[in-house]
Amino acid sequence: MPNSQENQMRKKMANTIRFLAADMVQKANSGHPGAPMGLADIAVVLSEHLKHNPKNPSWLNRDRVVFSGGHGSALIYSLLHLWGYDLSLEDLKSFRQLDSKTPGHPEYGHTDGVEITTGPLGQGIANAVGFAMAEAYTANQVNSETCALLDHKVYCLCGDGDLQEGISYEACALAGHLGLKDLILIYDSNSITIEGDTSIAWSEDVGARFEAQNWNVIKINGHCYNEIDQAINEAKKATKRPTIIIANTIIGRGAEGLEGSHETHGAPLGEVCIEESKTKAGFKADDKFCIPEDVLIRFRCAVDKGEVYEKEWIHRQKEAPLIEQNEALSRLLNPDLNSINFPDFSNEKEVATRDSNGKILNAIATAIPSFIGGSADLAPSNKTELKNMGDFPKGKNIHFGIREHSMAAITNAMALYGTVIPFNATFFVFSDYLKPSARIAALSGIQNFFIWTHDSIGVGEDGPTHEPIEQLSQFRALPNFYVWRPADASENVEAWKIALSMQAPSAFVLSRQKLKTLKPIRDFGDVSNGAYLLKKREGATLTLMSSGSELMSALQAACHLEMIGIKANVVSTPCLDLFNEQSSEYKKAVIDPNTKVLAVEASSAVEYYRYADDVLCMESFGASAPAELLFEKFGFTIPNIMKRACALLGTEYKEVAIEACKA
Repeated sequence: MPNSQENQMRKKMANTIRFLAADMVQKANSGHPGAPMGLADIAVVLSEHLKHNPKNPSWLNRDRVVFSGGHGSALIYSLLHLWGYDLSLEDLKSFRQLDSKTPGHPEYGHTDGVEITTGPLGQGIANAVGFAMAEAYTANQVNSETCALLDHKVYCLCGDGDLQEGISYEACALAGHLGLKDLILIYDSNSITIEGDTSIAWSEDVGARFEAQNWNVIKINGHCYNEIDQAINEAKKATKRPTIIIANTIIGRGAEGLEGSHETHGAPLGEVCIEESKTKAGFKADDKFCIPEDVLIRFRCAVDKGEVYEKEWIHRQKEAPLIEQNEALSRLLNPDLNSINFPDFSNEKEVATRDSNGKILNAIATAIPSFIGGSADLAPSNKTELKNMGDFPKGKNIHFGIREHSMAAITNAMALYGTVIPFNATFFVFSDYLKPSARIAALSGIQNFFIWTHDSIGVGEDGPTHEPIEQLSQFRALPNFYVWRPADASENVEAWKIALSMQAPSAFVLSRQKLKTLKPIRDFGDVSNGAYLLKKREGATLTLMSSGSELMSALQAACHLEMIGIKANVVSTPCLDLFNEQSSEYKKAVIDPNTKVLAVEASSAVEYYRYADDVLCMESFGASAPAELLFEKFGFTIPNIMKRACALLGTEYKEVAIEACKA
């Protein structure tokens, strides 16, 4: 077909996408037609380059496509339907409706073909970097000089808003530093945001920014098919750096009377505009959700091409010289969790849980080839260095730099890639920087491991800016997110065993200071239930609940309370989220309903009121001083726990010699 005829066909395909998106938004009476219409030409040409299999969305060697601007979901769903994924025309007509496959923003695991959940702007860019990093690590494990088992690309479509978000700076700087050659970012530069032209708040030279970050920069007319095609071909040939294609586009392209207007960003175009636009483009004005047969045939070529791509890849794997490569790939895809030789801390008198965690991480990484990760420039403090295992991309230690937010979004994508089990680490107080990505992990059920050390006022001299107070409550309130705050090294080991078996994100909140190792005196239940009865006393009238560093104080307080005639059970709650999911029978067995309940925790701890009658907690920010002085200042001492218990029970407090009782 001559080039002019080819471009005419491309134009028809692009207009089909435009009007599908416009019809979807119009029928739903909500949504974002502007970006899908502006990106339609790029989407058509990108379709010609993609290596994917709509009939097997989980094929490992597929190109990944990430739509960072998740609000442009009408484009995503249109393409998935046209390519042949499990998304019907009826699904498109149910856009943004209750229980449909086509929610307002794309959700991983909910819609066939969606690689990752992108909602907050900029997330998708960091996700794309994560996919490219997972590919780079895996390629170093399984590719040889003569044969590449992995040779796909990662494409990300983003807009002005994505690049204004700080997470994009973090992620793209790291991508350029690492030279992620298989990453291609297509920037929909239409100079429009919700409030109007981007010039009202933004005037930077994006090309210069990316050149400074070690990216290839290509600038094109985003509506010229030949330029789009040439740019993608050039980007695919990159050998040392990621590529950004800056595509100048017109938002709402093809919307009669509204082209280039910010009014097309987040509202239906209106029936009159859509009908006039269709007529001008040669479509029937009243034909809604129209897909011309020749257009569908062209798009559905993705099915046959995808099956051929995958069969070629399977054939490549069967070649005799690839035995070692295939074995390496199999080990990445099928981690043997039973092979982990977890450390034994039973003979240790006291260990900071950050220290025990470091040994646990090394044990896992030694046994599991796919287990990799790193810290936001805090590995010596977080104790996350994987000893003698090298640096990324050939080794397992990832140096994320001081980039907490992108670190979490990157590891979200790495976890979904299929060959990597990632962890990331920082101080607990800095979890605030990465909360949006942790939330996406919870929403998507991503098995991402968050390591958060320096867990409380135990941080000490660094003071209140570095002492987390409200963070435990914040993350415990997050659905499908499991916060582990082990009381000692042994609980930490058991917590990891459980977390590794769960398809959900887990956070390990760990102490800076050393914690005494508990004796094996668990009377009922175990760590797998989230909370358990650590010490039971017959005829108890009080239950003390606690976690982390405060558990030992609670245990000792119970011993001293017995000396003044008060019998108290002690409950360890390493994972309150998991305990909340247990049966009422189990909860009653752990927390005797005939007892008063006092919870003790050096945080805001409001979530304990689900079970507790009173909570001894932080009611202010911390202070700068040695940790032991802070625990005394804020009341996390044996005498004060006893006073609160006596007040709760309406019993007179009597002083006893603290040194006379050893838990």
